[in-house]
Amino acid sequence: MGPKMKKYLPILTILTLMLAVYFTGFYRALDFDTLKYHHYELIEYVNNNPIMTPFMFMGAYAASTALSIPGRLILTLLGGFLFRQPLCTLYVVIGATTGATLLFLSAKIAIESFFKKRSAPFLKKMESGFKKNAVSYMLFLRFVPLIPFWLGNLIPAFFRVRLRSYIWTTLVGITPSAIVFTQAGRGLGEIFETSDDFSLASVLNIETKIALFALGIFALIPVFVKKWRNR
Repeated sequence: MGPKMKKYLPILTILTLMLAVYFTGFYRALDFDTLKYHHYELIEYVNNNPIMTPFMFMGAYAASTALSIPGRLILTLLGGFLFRQPLCTLYVVIGATTGATLLFLSAKIAIESFFKKRSAPFLKKMESGFKKNAVSYMLFLRFVPLIPFWLGNLIPAFFRVRLRSYIWTTLVGITPSAIVFTQAGRGLGEIFETSDDFSLASVLNIETKIALFALGIFALIPVFVKKWRNR
């Protein structure tokens, strides 16, 4: 394998694993019914393995994020169900950030080689604008779930955001939603026992959406201030 192909090896590995997960249907196991059916076994396993299970959970969360497997919300609820606050939020944030960073780095290595060969003027202009306000744009992408999480991991790679900025904005940006959904997971035990139907509307209600959107707008204030000063 030549040096040029090695640059594409990480992203090709992720894509291969991603296709394997989808074609085998493994991702279908991450649903609410499966969680409800096995919740007693999960609790017992966590109680018997209190040291190992947090690392297993963070590893599974990182893998699902890096491979963009549907069910990240279910895993977040599961974290809240199995572990106490604030540890469950910490495990989710670490797992998500680790997986997102792996995908970001893999894509960035491949995209940089592609970008150098096809450096259209408008792409350079977009990259320059994104880099100048990378922190604000990254926080907005994380605070406001307007686009899929996997796409939010790839956009910064395309615009070659610095790794340090990517990591800390991801950590900060996903924490509010992680707190909301892990806290919702704390109440799953009662739902399982009473056989009530679970509804995301009860978690992601209008108040929560407004709060997350307000955080996103707040993150963009520096961008607006810069433009106003330039004018």
